Amino acid sequence: MIRLNFFLPFFRKRKKSEPAGGPITGPLAPWLSDPETGRKGRLRKALARVGDTWLSSPWRRVVQASFFLGFITLFVWVAWPYGGADYAQHRESKEKVAAEFFLMIDPLVSLSTSIASRNWVWSLSAAGIILAVCLLIPRGFCGYVCPLGTVINLFDWALGRRIKRWKLPDQHRGWWVHLKYYLLVGCLVAALGGVLLTGLVAAIPVVTRAFLFLVKPLELGLTKGWYLNTGFNAGHIVSVLLFLGILFLGVFRRRFWCQYVCPSGAIFSLGNLFRVTERKVETSCISCNKCVEICPFDAIKPDYTTRTTECTLCQTCGGVCPTHSIKFVDRWDQFQLKPGETATERLPSRRAFLLGSLAGAGAAVSGVFAAPRNIHPVRPPGSLPEEEFLQACIRCGECFQACPNDVLQPTGFEQGLAGLWTPRVNADWAGCESSCNNCGQVCPTGAIRALPMVEKRVARMGLAKVESTCLPLAGQEACQICVDECKAAGYDAIEFMRAHPKLDESGQPIEGSGFSAPVVLADKCVGCGLCQTRCHSINVKTKHLLASSAIVVEAGDGKEDRMSSGSYLALREQERKASLLAPAAADSYLPSFLKESQR
Repeated sequence: MIRLNFFLPFFRKRKKSEPAGGPITGPLAPWLSDPETGRKGRLRKALARVGDTWLSSPWRRVVQASFFLGFITLFVWVAWPYGGADYAQHRESKEKVAAEFFLMIDPLVSLSTSIASRNWVWSLSAAGIILAVCLLIPRGFCGYVCPLGTVINLFDWALGRRIKRWKLPDQHRGWWVHLKYYLLVGCLVAALGGVLLTGLVAAIPVVTRAFLFLVKPLELGLTKGWYLNTGFNAGHIVSVLLFLGILFLGVFRRRFWCQYVCPSGAIFSLGNLFRVTERKVETSCISCNKCVEICPFDAIKPDYTTRTTECTLCQTCGGVCPTHSIKFVDRWDQFQLKPGETATERLPSRRAFLLGSLAGAGAAVSGVFAAPRNIHPVRPPGSLPEEEFLQACIRCGECFQACPNDVLQPTGFEQGLAGLWTPRVNADWAGCESSCNNCGQVCPTGAIRALPMVEKRVARMGLAKVESTCLPLAGQEACQICVDECKAAGYDAIEFMRAHPKLDESGQPIEGSGFSAPVVLADKCVGCGLCQTRCHSINVKTKHLLASSAIVVEAGDGKEDRMSSGSYLALREQERKASLLAPAAADSYLPSFLKESQR
């Protein structure tokens, strides 16, 4: 009924008793093998040089390489913000496929986020589609699509296979064989408790964040300048060590992470229980062990039948079988099967799932108590309320890649493990560009809402505050760089008031004396941080007049808009109407020095 034999069949010299021709026909046949002499054709020789899996299943390798190149393209080109003054328009012109495509189709990302936030996550539909496709190609995401798996393959080919000291014997299956299921249960139980562990262990967030911390600095340095890199903090180091640890698991067995540890793969393994197609072995099998030696997923039992929950239908085993006994057909095919092929596979025990549940519950409890309540980082525009934000953010780093000038930077351990790798605005480094809404557009879970530009420009991230060290306020010298920067961005949220005026004999201020000091208009300020960036760049770094910026953006109650839904434009209109009824409230954001001088 269904045959998916897309591998390159094993070739041997034709026996005299066999009919002319061979398993391969068509125009490519002479390039593959000569059926009369048994010699490899040029294409087979080239594939053999690349690797045994390329020779046995080149179509799968081509598909895998294509998806990996697609992942790289989406990350380093589509999500890369530079190339025009209008950052949003520049991204839209390149985004034929969503920059967050691979994050969308990782089902663990969507499922755990939906559970933790108690909301429907829009990417669940995309994850559902890839799961449906994998019913036809069981666990095909792992064998054909996953970019982390491809990176692991490259590591195993370049280094892992050369290290023999810690190699596990073939078919040796210890306590670790079901570890991915325990991690999956732990992640889902923790999500029930409102703590998201997906960013630590889900395949696509791990590889995306690794590219962010390892590839983006190279891309930025080579294309824009090395001085623009922000440097590493403890969070960067932990993420890179985690990624390298995943790669070095390959010294035990190739694709060890994919076989035994990856919880994203565990979801697809459970999906294999509903598979439509599967690997079958016929009675002509001669037990040569070639299929066991080449299988990258430990999906073949000692009797050469199939561990159906592990098989990714990569078909590399079919390409090395000398008797052509392996076929990939519908699961109901019973023709001439090897004994034991129809045996039911055992899943992990209930005790193991209980241990995973307890681990997830412990992570949830510790995560809740570890999250500090008195720290208010400035989040990207359109971010959900903080508790919901931490439950929805998967720490993938896609928003960092799409953010021009590195306004968004990963949080270290300032918020403990609860806030690790989440995005925060570092206004000392750069301010949020008024023509950019990329962060929300590439967020795969809605932790940052996908706002249109007209909404983004009025979404308040925080509120700028003029410090007492401000040069005009301190009576040192005139300065208006924050006012000019705010006006250039189109916000006009800072205006001048006179400070330190000279007094005449009657004690009245002398007109024109003193300094023009900046005052933030709270109803116009969105907390973009451009003013802070400019003050820090000029007065702190260049002129060395200040130890820190004299105008800073702060978040917290009453200083930011963190809405799960609704319009920011409508909110601004409500505030405008309220201010007309109570104009006296407008001076509540004035510096105390100016309030006293007005009185």
